[in-house]
Amino acid sequence: MTCDFILASGSPRRREILARMGFNFKIVPADIDESLHRDLPPAAYAAQTAALKGRYAASSFPDQVVVAADTIVTLDGQIFGKPKDAADAKAMLMTLAGRTHEVITSVFMIKCHDHTLQQTVSTKVTFADVSPELIDIYVASGESADKSGSYALQGIAAMLIRRVEGSVSSVVGLPACETREMLAQFGIYPRPVKAEF
Repeated sequence: MTCDFILASGSPRRREILARMGFNFKIVPADIDESLHRDLPPAAYAAQTAALKGRYAASSFPDQVVVAADTIVTLDGQIFGKPKDAADAKAMLMTLAGRTHEVITSVFMIKCHDHTLQQTVSTKVTFADVSPELIDIYVASGESADKSGSYALQGIAAMLIRRVEGSVSSVVGLPACETREMLAQFGIYPRPVKAEF
């Protein structure tokens, strides 16, 4: 089976979303310094980082469509990255508790160095007013490690979240509908897949 595109990401969440949609792709993680543009506003930062990832991978695959994305969690203009340790995860989650924050995912696609598409999707996520003890239980599960904002919406963290306004898949790591529409502009369409129940 031929490869539809290059996915410039090592994220298992993005890989799973695209595979479930019926796409066939090759994974080539983009090794870039994501801290370079932290002085930008959150949406601009996500867009810039996604574009850097995509262009980095495209330099090795100029004739292929390259798909890259960046997801950030932001509140009051502050970007919440991946936690350094359990204490950092707890501090982030305590800040998010009882409040509505924004999750921004920017998707960037490129082919032949100059044909590019980009779309940035924003979703509001409201945490319940959870106790420090419940946050300790969640952090102890290990799920918060390596997750922006220290939580995984699709996992155990669902018990902490009161409401999601916008694209759920974007919070997980890739806005499925928007990504499908963008790929269609390159003539790439999903294939039939058997649903798992």
